[in-house]
Amino acid sequence: MNRFEAEKELKKIFGFEDFYDEQWETIERLFAGKRVLLIEKTGFGKSLCYQFPATQFDGITVVFSPLIALMRDQVKALNEKGISASYINSEQSKDENNQIIQKALQGKVKILYIAPERQENIEWIEATRKMKLSMVVIDEAHTISVWGHDFRPAFRRIINLVKLLPQDFPVLATTATATERVQKDIEKQISGNITTIRGSLIRENFELYVIKVSSEDEKLIWLAKNLSKLEGTGIIYTGTRVNTEIYSKWFEFLGINTTEYNAGLDAESRKEIENGLMSNKWKAVISTNALGMGIDKSDIRFIIHTQIPASPIHYYQEIGRAGRDGKPAKLILFYNNTKDEKGIEEDYKLPKAFIDGGRPSLKNYQKVINVLKQEPLGERQIMKATNLKQTQVRVIKADLIEQGIIKEVLYGRSKKHEYQFDAPELNTKSFEELRKQKLKELNSMIEYVNLTTSRMKFLCDYLGDNTLHSYLNCDNTNLSRYTVSIKDKYLEKLKEFRETFFPVLEVESKNSKIVNGIAASYYGVSSVGAAIHRSKYENGGDFPDFLLRLTLKAFRKHYGNEKFDYIIYVPPTESGDLVKNFAEKLSKVFKIPISHNLVKISETKPQKVFQNGYLKRDNVSGKFEYKNLDEIAGKSVILFDDIFDSGATIKEIGSLLTKYGVEKIAPLVIARTVGGDI
Repeated sequence: MNRFEAEKELKKIFGFEDFYDEQWETIERLFAGKRVLLIEKTGFGKSLCYQFPATQFDGITVVFSPLIALMRDQVKALNEKGISASYINSEQSKDENNQIIQKALQGKVKILYIAPERQENIEWIEATRKMKLSMVVIDEAHTISVWGHDFRPAFRRIINLVKLLPQDFPVLATTATATERVQKDIEKQISGNITTIRGSLIRENFELYVIKVSSEDEKLIWLAKNLSKLEGTGIIYTGTRVNTEIYSKWFEFLGINTTEYNAGLDAESRKEIENGLMSNKWKAVISTNALGMGIDKSDIRFIIHTQIPASPIHYYQEIGRAGRDGKPAKLILFYNNTKDEKGIEEDYKLPKAFIDGGRPSLKNYQKVINVLKQEPLGERQIMKATNLKQTQVRVIKADLIEQGIIKEVLYGRSKKHEYQFDAPELNTKSFEELRKQKLKELNSMIEYVNLTTSRMKFLCDYLGDNTLHSYLNCDNTNLSRYTVSIKDKYLEKLKEFRETFFPVLEVESKNSKIVNGIAASYYGVSSVGAAIHRSKYENGGDFPDFLLRLTLKAFRKHYGNEKFDYIIYVPPTESGDLVKNFAEKLSKVFKIPISHNLVKISETKPQKVFQNGYLKRDNVSGKFEYKNLDEIAGKSVILFDDIFDSGATIKEIGSLLTKYGVEKIAPLVIARTVGGDI
């Protein structure tokens, strides 16, 4: 098929008149059975480069993508054009995914999107051997490179499949962000006779700004004064899930219509927010970087970062979601350059902590090796045996498999990991090299913040696009700078907000009478955590009265004038009578009787020593009893504790009290941890 014939088909199927030159060059190579790496900016039309040839091939095109939102949007759009497309991912039930696999095997699916993690699924592994494959596509291809900005160990499995394909089988890898090093790594992994097509990354409609501040309050205040003045709808990126909630509640307090989004939300909530973003329901969505990739919205008018991303690559990727319609888009980055007593700038700390925690310690690698030397174990068993988080275990497993130290083995239909006889020693050189590279990237982001020259040129140069251009689109060239001015009015509003914002404890479940509870504050974002720490660990005496006042405010705001029969408190692990004494004060103020009948029947360890939810649950499971059942049957109770982390303790006691006939269990705590394995 030549270009003239192809563009006739393009008009008939997709409604476009013609291809860009780079699009046609890519498609022509795929028709010839070549392997292509396509590096083009967001909005270029990379998806057409595989969707069009997929309609012309006889068999099925499999598209590996980490972006569930993209799958949803593209499958819907393709089906509306009469092209049979489906997806397999974690949003669907096992039966739904299996039905789609059967359709694919019967030749009823032309384009099949699949999340790379699903390759561990046995049904999928068996099905791929029988499918009539025509093309394999790796979308967001930087994810297969350890040097990429969003590397995911499971994505390496895609390469195992590619290596089994004939050399004349069409393979397309696409990304908007690949440095020269990432490009070479992808080329090496996909191997074969691969051609790289790299386009220009300049986005002339971007307006790039950096706002330097000296506190978190200044970020909140600038946004309070200016968010409503920004044109259109946008996204505000924060560094943590907790901050999505804090910023969202701040705007709610101010009467600005926003919502929060993060990976902890259920699939239906995420879909609802994504649809709301598409229809401009909110002024802004406050999100971690979980939102945006795969959202096909061309008119995002602004993107604001309240925390610097880990590298210029991350930053370009995230701002690339704005202004895809070619109209002006504002890109604003806050940076708190206040230094602590060690001379470290405040906003440098969080991305540095992510880098430090991104690669588990050598001690943790050895833990996994040691338990697998004893016997083959599944992932959950490894987590329990090593007291490591799931993310850590997955990174360690991927590295150990790659180095030939362990391998995956099927025991019936369950998958386990087995230590290899005479396995090589763990090679840590690559880990340290990667850490140095990530620190170098973070320092480049600090360089971007402190630039006095064109910001767009810096980003393009960093990503390997050295196109000659004047790059006049930032606050260092032709745009006026944004500054922060603090007014008493907004400081008062912020103080009032902090005394009325209380984190919700989401603990409700179908088989329990426990309801979602309330905390007086987050542990790590105010003086509350320091006060609790003094009392618990520095012989500071009872929790201070300001915590009592704040906890009473939280209770009254959340539970209003509801009637309760008892206050029950969680028996201590290491805090002596602190929780009991505080609960007695609450009892006096509320004029609600306190019960001392919830007791531990065997020892527990402090929950903070456990790194994953399985062990936190095991630590408290079956460890509590209630001494006077007649007292609480049919009653409504307040369940009080000082700190809420994973929620495992509160949920366990909620199940116990439900079993004993309690009608309602209302959790109340002084502080919720900023982390928490929930």
